[in-house]
Amino acid sequence: MADKLDRTVVRTATALVVGALAVVFDTTILSVALHTLATDLHTTVAQIQWVTTGYLLALAATVPLSAWCLARFGGKRVWMAALAIFLAGSILSGLAWNAESLIAFRVFQGVGGGLMLPVMTTMVMEVAGGRQLGRVSAVIGLPAMAGPVLGPVLGGLILALGDWRWIFWVNIPFSVAGLLLAWRMLPADRGRDPKRRLDLVGVLLLVPGLAGLLLGLSDSVLIGGFGRLDAWLPLVAGAALVAAFVWWALRQRGAALVDVRLLRVRSVWSASTLLFLSSVALYGAMLLLPLFFQQVRGTDALGAGLLLVPQGLGTLACRPLAGRLIDRVGARWIALAGFAIVAVSTVPFALSPASAADPLLLVALFIRGFGLGAITMPLMVASYQGLAGEQIAHSSILTRTAQQLGGSFGTALFAVLLQAAVEGGASLSGAFDLAFWVASGATLLGVGISFVLPSAKAVQAQATAPAAPTPAAVTAASGSPRPAP
Repeated sequence: MADKLDRTVVRTATALVVGALAVVFDTTILSVALHTLATDLHTTVAQIQWVTTGYLLALAATVPLSAWCLARFGGKRVWMAALAIFLAGSILSGLAWNAESLIAFRVFQGVGGGLMLPVMTTMVMEVAGGRQLGRVSAVIGLPAMAGPVLGPVLGGLILALGDWRWIFWVNIPFSVAGLLLAWRMLPADRGRDPKRRLDLVGVLLLVPGLAGLLLGLSDSVLIGGFGRLDAWLPLVAGAALVAAFVWWALRQRGAALVDVRLLRVRSVWSASTLLFLSSVALYGAMLLLPLFFQQVRGTDALGAGLLLVPQGLGTLACRPLAGRLIDRVGARWIALAGFAIVAVSTVPFALSPASAADPLLLVALFIRGFGLGAITMPLMVASYQGLAGEQIAHSSILTRTAQQLGGSFGTALFAVLLQAAVEGGASLSGAFDLAFWVASGATLLGVGISFVLPSAKAVQAQATAPAAPTPAAVTAASGSPRPAP
């Protein structure tokens, strides 16, 4: 059949997705366990929060290194090494004896996780050769969308039925299976450049810069918000370092840690901007929705997680349909519809219905999940439009960074908004109403920006173009990418 995925693409995607499931679940599964960890390890919630913060900082530090690692060592080697690091970190985290050891093991675990997601996307896109990108994205994007929705549910079940250590040990079967499948099914590495030089100046500027931004956003969630010294100072320092990196990278010729020139391409900058906004909507809701069900509607942690299941089901229901439609009608209209659906389906939560199990809320969550599923895939497809070889790896870094920053910004924004509303005299219910209205309005911004995405004509041209060059053929390429129409 004409729309049947190539066997090599299916084998590659299957091997990578199995391993990636552990990473995306692990990123969100701890959201319901911090209080339990603080109690069992005899420490404060503020300190145990570093179990999550340290992991995210390690992710941010290693994502920018993925393009260089791919060029120097090859995708299969990097993937298996990163997954092995993540597996070891998971085992050690489950064996932690105090808060300090757990934080250290989580940072180690984050080093592996930070490499895995951009490497996964790059490898599959290269194997696909620019064809059927919508259906390919539907496969590799499944863990990234399922994790934030199903992770808290899995975490709640583990805490209700067993010991917190299983939150980390549940990663072991996914990781082991992922390693075995990668060894058997991933294509052999070709076109490596063992002499590829690492941009040390770029590392020293970008890695601490991103870490500063994420640290500042993380601390702004605490009482005092963005006015805290430990919030605004890392934000200012991080922004300055990132700006310095951009200045440095624009003066390099094919040797920069991240090719920021790709942001001149309409499809890349528009997709990155929209991925930032979609992460604000997704991760901001991950903060708002469980708190809403627990603090306003009186459910427990497990109950709140189970009430979020309809959103996950909506996402899963959307992905096969959206994947096929992207290849036919293009990314623009799918993303536009997705942002509109998410904005409208968030409104019922701002109207304070009477019951946590109100059918209107459950239906709204399913529809919201459907909209979220229609957003990420077309944006990922658009971000690779007109790119080939190493440009795909650099675009993966840019989009992944946009998602990380958007998620952290969304969490910080709505935490500060809730706090400010309560301090301003609003009731708790009124504060949540305001936060959901802001979430809906912010999502509407994506509708307007979606018009800048590549047209259906661009997607069709990409589908009928010759296969993208192999990494070996483009290792030394440094020309400007073709902008999408």
